[in-house]
Amino acid sequence: MSVPADRRYSQSHEWFKVDGKSVTIGITQFAADELTDITYVDVPKVGVVIESGSPFGEVESVKATSDLFSAVTGKVVEVNQKLANQPELLNTDPFNDGWIAKLDCQDLSPLDNLLDGPAYDKMIAQ
Repeated sequence: MSVPADRRYSQSHEWFKVDGKSVTIGITQFAADELTDITYVDVPKVGVVIESGSPFGEVESVKATSDLFSAVTGKVVEVNQKLANQPELLNTDPFNDGWIAKLDCQDLSPLDNLLDGPAYDKMIAQ
């Protein structure tokens, strides 16, 4: 499975796509496949500041509940409202329609410590 090359990936299977000072966060297809049928996504509220390394929400499935972690600190400027009624978007289209939140970030440097697409592909292949 090849992941999009235009983002960075955490060891905990979140992806981060940068557009200027905006960072969109989601989970990878690998994470969605491991969780199986996703039934609920707890998204942060717009206006909340998420701290790097801290949990900011949860993904619940028929199999498990997993915390979501951000690699950057930022203010939530938008959340994916579709997930309230269609949490399965994380299973069917996690890299596009299944995004979770968008943050306004002042410091993007923590993303430099994350995996690029080929490195993430290598990690999940092991």
